[in-house]
Amino acid sequence: MNINLTLIGQSIAFAIFVLFCMKFIWPFLMGAIEERQQKIAEGLNAAEKAKSDLANAEQSVEQELASAKVKAAALIEQANKSANQLIEEAKAQAEIEGERIRQQARESIDLEINQAREGLRSQVSELAVLGAEQILKDKVDAQQHAKMLEELAAKL
Repeated sequence: MNINLTLIGQSIAFAIFVLFCMKFIWPFLMGAIEERQQKIAEGLNAAEKAKSDLANAEQSVEQELASAKVKAAALIEQANKSANQLIEEAKAQAEIEGERIRQQARESIDLEINQAREGLRSQVSELAVLGAEQILKDKVDAQQHAKMLEELAAKL
């Protein structure tokens, strides 16, 4: 056998094999490769979209946190104002109640003072009458006694 003839035969067989592969096998391989490239591209797009969605979600969360902090600060401020208002109202009511109690005490003291004065007046008038009886050694009748008590009470 001739080496040239063998080489030519092998070249023709190889060319037929290549043409067969290009006609029947190559399109399936290229379709699979293109499909795989498309899936990879879709995966990358999905990853990019997920990154942007994550960034948007993080930004939204930060905004919600800031909003919640502002609302919490407003609620705390309102609670402090309410507490201060309640304290002021309680102080005002306590002052009013204290003044009322002091006024009642003053009235009670004034009443006791007046009762003590009246008691002293009656005692003084009785002592004056007894003293006058002792001096005069004479009993004074009831009308004169009442009259003297009224005069003495008026002077005191």
